[in-house]
Amino acid sequence: MSTATAQARQQAAAAAPASQHSPRKAALASWIGSAVEYYDFFIYGTAAALVFGKIFFPAFDPATAAIAAFATFGVAYITRPIGAVMLGHIGDKYGRKKVLTFTLLLMGVSTFLVGLLPTYSQAGILSPIMLVVLRMLQGISAAGEQAGANSMTLEHAPPHRRAFFTSFTLSGTQAGLILATLVFLPISALPEEQLLSWGWRIPFFLSAIVVVVGFWVRRTLPETPAFQEESKQQEDDRLPLTVLLQQHKANLVRVIFAALVSVISTIFSVFTLSYAVNTVHLPRSTMLTVLVLANLVALGAIPLFAALSDRIGRRPVFIFGALGSAALAWPYMWAISTSNIPLIFVFGLLLSGVVYSAANGVWPAMYGEMFSTRVRLSGMAIGTQIGFALGGFAPTISAAILRPDDPIGWVPVAAFVTCTSIISAFAVFTARETCRVPMQDLGKN
Repeated sequence: MSTATAQARQQAAAAAPASQHSPRKAALASWIGSAVEYYDFFIYGTAAALVFGKIFFPAFDPATAAIAAFATFGVAYITRPIGAVMLGHIGDKYGRKKVLTFTLLLMGVSTFLVGLLPTYSQAGILSPIMLVVLRMLQGISAAGEQAGANSMTLEHAPPHRRAFFTSFTLSGTQAGLILATLVFLPISALPEEQLLSWGWRIPFFLSAIVVVVGFWVRRTLPETPAFQEESKQQEDDRLPLTVLLQQHKANLVRVIFAALVSVISTIFSVFTLSYAVNTVHLPRSTMLTVLVLANLVALGAIPLFAALSDRIGRRPVFIFGALGSAALAWPYMWAISTSNIPLIFVFGLLLSGVVYSAANGVWPAMYGEMFSTRVRLSGMAIGTQIGFALGGFAPTISAAILRPDDPIGWVPVAAFVTCTSIISAFAVFTARETCRVPMQDLGKN
């Protein structure tokens, strides 16, 4: 045996374990990174539902203050498309890993600074202005994080298990929401005066710890094989955004409308929390417990539905999740309006924990498979963030159309959820099934 042949075999043997472990390592890094990012993102949503209307907009009447607080939650979705264009370009041009490091640090710093903000009574109008600026920075970070993590995991995954591995990004999102809600449970039990003066700041300060953990996990993750191969073969000097708009316009539009399914998530995690606590006057701890349990169920359901889509296809699983969630939104909101605690738990767990997990577990792979490696991060980021923008403002829209003094005043909100879910399901119905398409053929019509 020649020396060169022996060295080649040794190098191949050394590379094999790394190749075998890369899908798991990428899934773990995406899970932890998403958990960190969305812990930060969701503690803001919880604080907006429970606290911000009282400390940043105290001069308004309660209903107007709630709308204003929800608007600061939704304003991040204005900057998310901007962040998607910027970070999508960087990720498709220079690599997924650079984007994921930047988004983690930006989200952590922005969230920590929210905890340092003075209240309206301390700084006047400057206080909500600074809150909006920091929320917009969170939006830029979130725009690149999810698309970057999804692209990274998809391109590392085995050919016939792409949805399963990519679903860990969304499982991490659920874990972030669970962590954010668990942190707020003891905080929400504080006396009102302590909650509004200093208690609400604690979850924001704790973000520094989770950011350090996420950065430590991601620092050694290799770039994806698909991106490395694309970089070697790339002879097209056009910007990724130009290629996306010229060659992938139809799928970009599909992703925008399919992403309206996110309305279900923000209505469940933000609007119904505020509606139950501030309008129906249910205990904060009860509704936060529903959120925690639903997301614990989702942690198991998301990868199961993703694995199912690897067998039977992306489209049927997603459509079931979108339309089933729309149907369950009606009994869930009815249960809240009647203060029926057992049914709130039953329908809440079915809605967010089980059925919505079907759509949530599938879309990371399905959206990514609509685009080629050349424009995957840009396509996912821009498409989802435009679609998510309506999801972000869904609590604001719902607070505006809610009739709080009417026993069935929640019906317009449920109808709004149903309409957006039908649009999302139809967009996916028109898409190509991609569960068995080879990586190199994705994005080709």
